Amino acid sequence: MNNKSRSDSYAAAGVDITAGYRAVELMKQHIARTVTPGVMGAVGGFGGLFELDLTGINKPVLCSGTDGVGTKLKLAFLMDKHDTIGIDCVAMCVNDVLCVGAKPLFFLDYIACGKNVPERIEAIVKGVCEGCVQSDCALIGGETAEMPGFYSVDEYDLAGYTTGVVDKDAIIDNSTMAAGDVVIAIPSSGVHSNGFSLVRKVFDIENADLKTPIEKLGGKSLGEALLTPTKIYVKPVLAMLKEVKAKGISHITGGGFYENIPRSIPEGLGARIERDKVKVLPIFELIAETGNISEHDMFNTFNMGVGMSIVVAPEDADKAIEILKANGEDAYVMGEIIESEDKVVIV
Repeated sequence: MNNKSRSDSYAAAGVDITAGYRAVELMKQHIARTVTPGVMGAVGGFGGLFELDLTGINKPVLCSGTDGVGTKLKLAFLMDKHDTIGIDCVAMCVNDVLCVGAKPLFFLDYIACGKNVPERIEAIVKGVCEGCVQSDCALIGGETAEMPGFYSVDEYDLAGYTTGVVDKDAIIDNSTMAAGDVVIAIPSSGVHSNGFSLVRKVFDIENADLKTPIEKLGGKSLGEALLTPTKIYVKPVLAMLKEVKAKGISHITGGGFYENIPRSIPEGLGARIERDKVKVLPIFELIAETGNISEHDMFNTFNMGVGMSIVVAPEDADKAIEILKANGEDAYVMGEIIESEDKVVIV
């Protein structure tokens, strides 16, 4: 810490430089957990350095993704719980680059807040680091911006960025996808980080009881269920890709089934999803019942219990599911690819 770096004038304007230094010191123990081979230097410089190990990669291609957490942050504010929201931020980025077969290498975060409370910033970054550990990537940098007058003192925004690498010959594309291919579902952990503007409206979240256990939610409170972190699929899916060719992968985020599954399907084909096979989580049933929301709108907004879909050849389906289950994911077949002008057909 630079003991001479102190501006009384800046502090009077609402920005405490020393709080920023304190936050960085508190972060270090968490950041250390994310260090992987390739990390060069310590966090705190003007740029994060990472040395690529291209062993076994003949034609390296970098893939980058960026995202935020959205209005799910409002739940964190209301619950005053900030140590898991960083997992969501990492998940939204690394799950995206995974859809082309890329392994995430490193991550950077950006936190903008009205007031830098070091312990709160530490909790946020602790979650980011947990997400990095789950996805086997390193947190190599970030930024905390104290912006009084722009954000209220109890609020912040959180966004992140990741870069991954994939061999050009192993990039997942849909050129060989054909009618009869199988659509595999990998379960979500809950609402993940999408659709929270609707969630907040349905439950009138600022006035809702967020702490009383609800039987329908397995004894969790509404707040606990909604704050459940987004699942990170990197390790199980990469394990599967070592042995099975995927013809398409979709991360089911905002826009639900109808917007995200089509992103991995070529023209002339569609996904026929068997509704009875989709393992819808209780939180989505509660949202639909409370908000009187149609099933179409639910599937067009939320992941409905499916965080990722993977298309494989019929002869590869059993092996793919076996590998995913061996890596902790209760994967199952939820449909097939058909010739169709409609990209998603739920029957």
